[in-house]
Amino acid sequence: MKELTPQLLHSLKHYSRKEFVQDLTAGVIVAIIALPLSIALALASGVAPEQGLYTAIVAGFLISALGGSKVQIAGPTAAFATIVAGIVARSGLEGLAAATILAGVMLILMGVLHMGSMIKFIPYTITTGFTAGIAVTILIGQLKDFFGLTFGTAPVETMEKLEEVIRSFHTVNWAAVGVGCLALAVLILWPRWFQKIPASLIAVVVTAAAVKLLALPVNTIGDLYTISSDLPRLVLPDLSYGTVAEVLPDAFTIAVLAAIESLLSAVVADEMIGARHNSNMELVAQGAGNAASALFGGIPATGAIARTAANIKNGGRSPVAGMVHAVVLLLVLVLLMPYAALIPMPCIAAILFQVAYNMSGWRTVVKVIKRSPKSDVAVLAVTFLLTVIFDLVVAIVVGLSLACLLFMKRMADVAVVKEWEYVEDTGDGQGRLKPVPAHVMVYEISGPMFFGAADKIPHMERNTGRHVLIVRMRSVPAMDITALNSLQRLWEECRDKDIRVIFSHVNEQPLSVFRKSGLYEQVGAENFAANIDEALERASELEGVHL
Repeated sequence: MKELTPQLLHSLKHYSRKEFVQDLTAGVIVAIIALPLSIALALASGVAPEQGLYTAIVAGFLISALGGSKVQIAGPTAAFATIVAGIVARSGLEGLAAATILAGVMLILMGVLHMGSMIKFIPYTITTGFTAGIAVTILIGQLKDFFGLTFGTAPVETMEKLEEVIRSFHTVNWAAVGVGCLALAVLILWPRWFQKIPASLIAVVVTAAAVKLLALPVNTIGDLYTISSDLPRLVLPDLSYGTVAEVLPDAFTIAVLAAIESLLSAVVADEMIGARHNSNMELVAQGAGNAASALFGGIPATGAIARTAANIKNGGRSPVAGMVHAVVLLLVLVLLMPYAALIPMPCIAAILFQVAYNMSGWRTVVKVIKRSPKSDVAVLAVTFLLTVIFDLVVAIVVGLSLACLLFMKRMADVAVVKEWEYVEDTGDGQGRLKPVPAHVMVYEISGPMFFGAADKIPHMERNTGRHVLIVRMRSVPAMDITALNSLQRLWEECRDKDIRVIFSHVNEQPLSVFRKSGLYEQVGAENFAANIDEALERASELEGVHL
């Protein structure tokens, strides 16, 4: 358990006043950035605006305090928006809280069981595909508010939302479109001249003032939601067997996505500051933060790459900055939350458009399509389409399955079983340098031998004219039971045809499979040679010897 030590404890050992000032400044700036994003992501998730702040406050504080990264900033993120909205639509806020707590428990177990390296088992094409897919789902989900449409139904799935947008487009509110375009203009142009003050905050102030002063017929947050500035309160959700069974798949989705996104964010942060995070401690912190967020009325949280990068760029170098960010948001919740009612919904949509654009990684997608094999492009495309058309669970399951199948095919293609060419067969004296007795044949196996390549192990034909077979396995790093069964079949066929079998240079893992299966004893220890020279020497001893 020594490895599971929060980074905060390491950072405070040599903490100085100068570092505190840097962390304080960075924390305040990140809180200003997180304020409109937290509200926007809460609305995109189908929950009340203050729940986004609850998440950033509770989960943000705990994940910074307990995490394995120096600079990770956690809170609600766009990746969860469509997932949370679906859970709320199906199971309500009680179901969401139960799923988030269960996900937190799963994340803690992942960390305790040292599964922090799991990120390397998720192919790059899959993370690229589902990230781009989530970006598209967020964009589609915000079309209603950006155009001020009036829906006839309340669709949940992305494709249903798109259909409803098309069906209801005749109800477009041009005042809303104007406000949305104004917000987009501020978001795009403001950073070119002023970078200290976040563009999203300026967009919120400018559009709220425009709607209020010009009395524009545009929906604001206050028109659609009841704003609360109450402190988050501890509420125990229903964790009965029926509820747990219902939301368990959702909990698994939240846990896997939180693990992937938080560890990806931590890796990016490491590259920016030249440090190394503790992935297992980060998972434990993510679990504790998510469970606490649900208990205090929040939604799922994870490491946010954009906010983490902003923290680093503004001087944050310890978990104190993330804790300061949470405290500042708590003060905003108590003192300024009622003013959030004035924020126009098209402005929220514009902010989320920008979030979707930034997370889409379209340049990365184009690069992968240009430079990758067609099979990898297919995995990316399938993951992307399934994320948009169905959901993230289907996309990851199918994407991983497809990636695994393609990997196995590539490994099977690499595996080769080939018989040596012999000097007497070439006729020019330029064959193998090692002389092979006339009664011996040598098969060389290369590559991993598993069920996908087991059929390459040949059958032994009659009348070979040779009665010793050497199977050289120097280039076989690993073998499974299916390949072993094929080798046993070959050995039995040779035994029936009075051919002795010698295995040469069997590596550690394949040899353990031989021993565990009992084939090692059947073949005989004397017929396992350390190298080809010993194998040929053993074969020479067997000349004229029959079974």
